[in-house]
Amino acid sequence: MGVEVLFSQSPISKAISVATFCGLALAPVDGPGGSVPLPPAASPGPAQHAIAASAGGAGAASEAKGKGADPTPSTGVQGPCASGMLLVDGDYCPDAEQVCLKWLDPPPYQNLRCGEYAKPAKCKSPRQHRRFCVDREEYAEPTASGAEAKDALPVVNKSWTDAKGLCEARGARLCKESEWEFACEGPEMNPYPYGFKRDSSLCNHDRTDLGGPMDKLRDHRAPLSAFPACISPFGGHDMIGNVDEWVEREGVAAPNRSSLRGGWWLPGRNRCRAATTHHGEDYTAKQVGFRCCADVK
Repeated sequence: MGVEVLFSQSPISKAISVATFCGLALAPVDGPGGSVPLPPAASPGPAQHAIAASAGGAGAASEAKGKGADPTPSTGVQGPCASGMLLVDGDYCPDAEQVCLKWLDPPPYQNLRCGEYAKPAKCKSPRQHRRFCVDREEYAEPTASGAEAKDALPVVNKSWTDAKGLCEARGARLCKESEWEFACEGPEMNPYPYGFKRDSSLCNHDRTDLGGPMDKLRDHRAPLSAFPACISPFGGHDMIGNVDEWVEREGVAAPNRSSLRGGWWLPGRNRCRAATTHHGEDYTAKQVGFRCCADVK
């Protein structure tokens, strides 16, 4: 019995097959970089306000004990940004070379999930300075009366257009692709927000019990309090896994401005530079959410 036959019977193969059927698993490209001006900072939703208030200190960092995490991940700096947002300030690399040392899956998915990347990554173009604000958390559902914000789940079933409107209603906007990418990977160009080795215990991804395609897809969203070590170098939480996040493609006109970043709970690429660009601005799904960005006031 060949490797392909054995693999096709495995839980991981079944999960990837479900996700591929939905057009969701195989993110086709790495996202482009780009330089764009940014509008005014904003207040996040109620769930993000409360989470931000309790997020300071080393609580999240103390949880980063997985083998894939770099020591002491940052809990982020608010700086001049609105409550619930983090300051991203540094030099972004538009064209990074990240070499995979160990792929995890056999054919036909041999270039899907990388277990470890060579460190350090190399920047192949001049760096560009970036300074903006980003939501610490994925945009969350309103909490019921008496419920704690940390138990909120990320919003899903919103189109790119819906997400754009919700961000703008609070004085923010959708993140540009290069902004989201930099907030996820940091100046060291981490392939994963927590480092160079993939670790499924740190973020909500690599679930194989997906159910079936479309309406049969099981909802495995995690609340904002879960996976405290899924933190980027700038302090962004859940930037890979949990739910896919809408961003705005740079230099692209309507109706092709939509791109998804970070992946969701599936066994997909789930890394900072992977992008899914084939879903239109009106696409919605139960694994698609977003977070907002804003200019620094």
